Amino acid sequence: MVKDLIKIYQDRRSIYDLGTDIPLSSEEIVSLICDCVKHAPSAFNSQSGRVVILFSAAHHKLWNIVLSNLQKVTPADKFAATTKKIASFAAAAGTILFFEDEDTIGSLQKQYPLYKDAFPLFSAQSSGMLQYMIWTALSSEGIGASLQHYNPLIDEDVTKEWHLPQSWKLYSQMPFGKIKSAAGDKEFMSISERVKVFG
Repeated sequence: MVKDLIKIYQDRRSIYDLGTDIPLSSEEIVSLICDCVKHAPSAFNSQSGRVVILFSAAHHKLWNIVLSNLQKVTPADKFAATTKKIASFAAAAGTILFFEDEDTIGSLQKQYPLYKDAFPLFSAQSSGMLQYMIWTALSSEGIGASLQHYNPLIDEDVTKEWHLPQSWKLYSQMPFGKIKSAAGDKEFMSISERVKVFG
């Protein structure tokens, strides 16, 4: 069983060549993500993670927002490459947006002032675990994904477009879809440089 779990970890990779023909229905995708959100660990059981799932027109709208905002800051001679990159994300089946609720974090800071400065870090760690859980769950179902970070460039437009609470802070975007091209070989540092054992 542990070997099976490690294999699942190994199979999760950043996949950039994505399509729309995925093995799960939209309803099954939503159910899978909701299970991950429910069971993701969080400091003090704060459950500060928030997720928005975009399909179809909403998914395409997001990447149009990204492209529009990038055009304002990207040099003209680089914009063709940027457009191609964003089109690859738009070609996916959908996108997951990851947020943390800053009101929840602020409430904890008031309740536990001793840990006040640590709660933003705890929140970021919780978000990372949720992102990894969902990414790995999708991978285990044969669905590819990658993690993107166009925040804070798109934050205001995303909040406005989907009428989200102002307290939701955008952390990342995860396009997902059919794996059209597998990830290439990955190089690894010597594990002895990364792990120390004492005792």
